[in-house]
Amino acid sequence: MLSLLQGVSEATILPRFRNLEASDIADKGKNELVTIADRESEVMLAEGLEKIVPGLAVVGEEASDKDPSVLDGLNKHCWIIDPIDGTGNFASGNPPFGILIALADAGKTQSAWIYDPLTQRFCTAHSGEGAFVNGERVTARTTGMTLPVAGISTLFMEDGLRDKIMQHIAPHYTLADIPRCAAEQYPRLALGINDVTIFQRTLPWDHAAGALWLNEAGGKVARNDGAQYRVDEWDRPGLIGAASPVLWNELAERMAKLGE
Repeated sequence: MLSLLQGVSEATILPRFRNLEASDIADKGKNELVTIADRESEVMLAEGLEKIVPGLAVVGEEASDKDPSVLDGLNKHCWIIDPIDGTGNFASGNPPFGILIALADAGKTQSAWIYDPLTQRFCTAHSGEGAFVNGERVTARTTGMTLPVAGISTLFMEDGLRDKIMQHIAPHYTLADIPRCAAEQYPRLALGINDVTIFQRTLPWDHAAGALWLNEAGGKVARNDGAQYRVDEWDRPGLIGAASPVLWNELAERMAKLGE
């Protein structure tokens, strides 16, 4: 898998970083951009994954944007691809951005790969086997801050929920900048950079890989009510990630009170 991700990065992602023409960037709407590098890398990744395990459904972000029926593959044994997570950053010539790949079956993620083309950080996990960074097993650790460090993404929240979170949740945490890149946000939760995060939108290409990886590292990712994240429930809003189950529970309790 690493050779595939490195090859795609070197062939089409890195050569276009800070080298995009205006015509290479398009607006998909809803605060979403796509670049020529997204489209080309998704095709290359899909071709490479077919060679690794032939015959599986492939659910790619860009393919499903063009043809929503592609999402039907989430009910099967499938690959899930985000060819460039953090496209807004990439299109602006800024890090972070990364590649997210997940292997799922019957709605549950089995394996995860997260690759940062700039730093070559390679996060991997297989269900029940732990989480790794560049081949070294990792255990999620907290920042140790008195006020835990929170990355709270309010971008896709309705105004009412956003206001409640900033009024009732934010004061309990030290707020950190949002990387707008799940391929960066999930590693931050295990590597002592952030303690907790809140996601509203839970698309499979953004969260399938990261959720498994952080859970395997000993952190916790789950729906606000504690339910497991499933790739076939991608249209269900709300997801909490934390560097430890204790921190997850504290934030989930505060979130639950917002509805009282």
